[in-house]
Amino acid sequence: IILRNITPFKELDTAKTNFIATISHELKTPLASADFSLKLLEDERTGTLTQEQKELVKNLKSDNQRLLRILSELLDLSQVDSGRIQLQNQIFSVKDLIQKAIATTNNAAKEKNINISVALGKELPLLQADEEKTVWVMNNFLTNAIRYSPENGEIIVKAASKDNSVKLSIQDFGIGIDPAYQQKIFDRFFRVPGTQKKGTGLGLAISKEFIEAMKGTVHVESEPGKGSTFTFYLPANS
Repeated sequence: IILRNITPFKELDTAKTNFIATISHELKTPLASADFSLKLLEDERTGTLTQEQKELVKNLKSDNQRLLRILSELLDLSQVDSGRIQLQNQIFSVKDLIQKAIATTNNAAKEKNINISVALGKELPLLQADEEKTVWVMNNFLTNAIRYSPENGEIIVKAASKDNSVKLSIQDFGIGIDPAYQQKIFDRFFRVPGTQKKGTGLGLAISKEFIEAMKGTVHVESEPGKGSTFTFYLPANS
């Protein structure tokens, strides 16, 4: 038996988490300011841009938004790593949750002419969870569904009551996920080999941590070429 003092390793891990949180927070402020400035440039009241300048501003805005998303995910990850997931448990309706998530991702769906339909079960109970984090998870699943769906495709958001929980699913009809990788996609930084879409590989991992922190479960069903269904369960208000 070999005993080893792992205190220095724990201290390094804590320092890493704090460093990521600090750097992410410090970088997010100037990026948010830059995003606001880019929006002003797009406004014709500040001056008219040429077509080439509009294209440059559009590309800059896209890159800036991607960096902001990455920093937000790193901040969420540092919260998970530190074991300080702060939950604000509330009672809210499934319908409101879905409406908020769809409103956030609606523009991305319109760009690809994707129709998002909703199928609600009868007599859905209220949810008892952190509404903000639940919307975040829904947004992440919807964004992924849009990203991997074909043009003119369809996404179905479903909700149903099951035992003392509410089952929420986001189904797409996109490229699907190979069975060999379905158990790994919730691992941090994992990306399915051959995927051309940009991403950090953190969104699904953080989603899983958030749902489990709210005493729920999450899983995926998928078939290559036929699409994927991401499902999570959350406790109903008793």
